[in-house]
Amino acid sequence: MAELHQLSTQQIIDGLANKQFSSVELTTHFLNRIEKLDSQVNSFITVTGKQALAQAEEADKLRAGGDTRQLLGVPMAHKDIFCTKGVLTTAGSKILHNFLSPYDATVVNKVNNEGMISLGKLNMDEFAMGSDNSSSYYGGVHNPWNLERVPGGSSGGSAAAVAAGFVPMATGTDTGGSIRQPASFCGLTGIKPTYGRVSRFGMIAYASSFDQAGSFGKSALDCAYLLQAMAGHDKNDATSIKRDVPDYVQALKDAESIQGDKPYNGLRIGVAKEYFGAGLNSEVEKTTRDALAKLEELGATIVEVNITDPKTTLATYYMLAPAEASSNLSRFDGVRFGYRCEDPKDLTDLYTRSRSEGFGAEVQRRILMGTYALSAGYFDAYYVKAQKVRRMIAADFAKAFESCDLIVSPTAPTTAYAFDANLDPATMYLGDVYTIGVNLAGLPALSLPAGFDNDGMPVGLQLIGNHWQEAKLLETAHLFQQHTDYHTKLSDIANG
Repeated sequence: MAELHQLSTQQIIDGLANKQFSSVELTTHFLNRIEKLDSQVNSFITVTGKQALAQAEEADKLRAGGDTRQLLGVPMAHKDIFCTKGVLTTAGSKILHNFLSPYDATVVNKVNNEGMISLGKLNMDEFAMGSDNSSSYYGGVHNPWNLERVPGGSSGGSAAAVAAGFVPMATGTDTGGSIRQPASFCGLTGIKPTYGRVSRFGMIAYASSFDQAGSFGKSALDCAYLLQAMAGHDKNDATSIKRDVPDYVQALKDAESIQGDKPYNGLRIGVAKEYFGAGLNSEVEKTTRDALAKLEELGATIVEVNITDPKTTLATYYMLAPAEASSNLSRFDGVRFGYRCEDPKDLTDLYTRSRSEGFGAEVQRRILMGTYALSAGYFDAYYVKAQKVRRMIAADFAKAFESCDLIVSPTAPTTAYAFDANLDPATMYLGDVYTIGVNLAGLPALSLPAGFDNDGMPVGLQLIGNHWQEAKLLETAHLFQQHTDYHTKLSDIANG
């Protein structure tokens, strides 16, 4: 039998149900791995070992008493952007280094209601601003596939923890690709659902009209289990949509029953030339085209579609998202909670130094960008114009979906780059060039492992769906994973 940390979520669920191991044994195994190995990866900001073991003991008692919740006693961890009652919640920032949340985010509450065991809070780019997890106040996260490479961002801690075998699944958030790009870099499956599918209540905001919570796992089925627990309407979130949540897990199990060598018969896959232009690494392009050939071999029909030039979506995003960030982050003023500078001379000095000392360079950069875009002299020229382009981007996607069921592209233009690459901000922003359009349009999208480059680093394939089509994305990914084994490969740390 494989080590406990090498089991899939389904195998863990079955093992708990069949009494092959207890939740306490499982939780202890993961906690021991974190204590022994996370110093190399730096994926956790806070480990809640004592609390996790107490939850595991309670889960074992409930199972013994006949509780049949599938995820009861299954360990996981949260990106440190979700408020967690009584637990340090930092958003990867110095300005929240001492913040103990007085309440649980809806996502945390929903997962708790399923009886899952939280092992702690995961490292991230500060306030989710970054593409390589280097902007965290708590230090950068290292990629378990190669510790000299980045894991992607901003949910890099979540991706690294799963890829290292510290947790079987984890929550993340995606504002412009912050689940999908780390999933690609770390050889995982990660899904960003339709905007409004998962509550944002208690999720510390970066850009409110873009942010959406999602899940990481080794496979589409892993992601389906966690997304099932997270999704649903929430009266505490005005952007949460009142819409029934499909049974994602059952949909994937039903998909397994499709017989024959053409399981994708009738599926129309859209491919846009705009995703294969300058800047795309040749090995990533080859892997993507090989994956498309595999989809076609399994019965899918490839359809050419057109979408907005990704460089236009990139420019639009980096006008709008920082504008929202400059507004959202105004609440961190050194007065009500979080970091406060020492011995301020007056109120202005308190505001200025608390924010200057509490925010990192990337956050300050985006606040300045956003404030500039919202200023009286430039609001119409930049912000309003970008909002109009956002509508055009959404319309281009809608037109593309008239002729296809899903759109497929590379997730990122490269594989994980060196930890000490010290990319300039503009180059780093280009890492999101294929993912950002999805957030501008509020669409669901998923990244799944599709191969490896010549250095053995994972390459991700992005599947983009129309609104509310998470089940279609997960089914397509699941069938692909029934006919390939990229998702079963483990990093050296997870193999240990």
